[in-house]
Amino acid sequence: MSAPTYDVVAIGNAIVDVLSQSTDAFIVEAGMNKGSMALVFSPEEADALYAKMGPGIEASGGSAANTVAGVAALGGKCGFIGQVADDELGQIFAHDIRSVGIDFTTATREGEPTTARCLIFVTPDGQRTMNTFLGASQFLPETALDREMIASAAILYLEGYLWDPEEPRAAMRAAIEIARKAGRKVAFTLSDTFCIGRHGGDFRDLMAKDLLDIMFANEAELLALMETDDFDAAVAAAAAQVPMLVVTRGEHGAIAVSGGQTVSVGAEPVTRVVDTTGAGDLFAAGFLHGQAQDLSVAESLRLGAICAAEIISHYGARAQVDLKALMAEKLAK
Repeated sequence: MSAPTYDVVAIGNAIVDVLSQSTDAFIVEAGMNKGSMALVFSPEEADALYAKMGPGIEASGGSAANTVAGVAALGGKCGFIGQVADDELGQIFAHDIRSVGIDFTTATREGEPTTARCLIFVTPDGQRTMNTFLGASQFLPETALDREMIASAAILYLEGYLWDPEEPRAAMRAAIEIARKAGRKVAFTLSDTFCIGRHGGDFRDLMAKDLLDIMFANEAELLALMETDDFDAAVAAAAAQVPMLVVTRGEHGAIAVSGGQTVSVGAEPVTRVVDTTGAGDLFAAGFLHGQAQDLSVAESLRLGAICAAEIISHYGARAQVDLKALMAEKLAK
């Protein structure tokens, strides 16, 4: 097996994130469920909601894209595969993700629908309420896969959010096969409990067939996947079916279970939680970077915790400091 030329290659929704400060009153008035993610099913509805937003930040986004951006910021070599349309938002996404050093080779898609966007309303307590129009990102075909890029990555990273539409689901199954044949690792994030509600059987099947090497979940997602209210039982059941289970628990830190051994890390101290957008994505970035660099599980967890803490201290899901310098400073203490 040849040495990998990429640390992490991710497949996910190619979304332009639009973040704006909001109030609890507006969230209620607009009929949103605070702290959740809701799908917007038409570009007209997305445009109407966008018109109500205050001044914001626009950047390439999507869960897996945020993760590889974090890995790249830590010095890793990354690629991303995701579908955008041949429109202005598609150009914004492509330019932005390439500007942070990520290889992005997916061809644009002609015609409707438009490039995906996620309208994120951030309340004063740092909670983010997301309204996502998935647009072109739902139409990633298997033919769009950069097979050489996937086979050259130490870790292939997939997001559960993209499992819903049939076309990208088939593409991700094909990508898993490519990675497996090349002797690479496959990591998967459950993304959200609504994904598990729709596709939990598929996710459990991936585990049962030994197609996943690393699985990321938060506490609620893990309980939903293993269909229990008992956290310890859920951890035991999932860890028996995947070589590496990583579970984030917010202010209580995170755990990783591998080879029958459980390692935990506390949450890094944060002066003020400003915006939780991307916390899980950047935790995964730190952990995956550590694993790609052959660090220990404990060291990888610490990298994840440091990345997550940096992200929730400001608006947006991209680091606003030099992550490599931050790691050096934190790990020296």
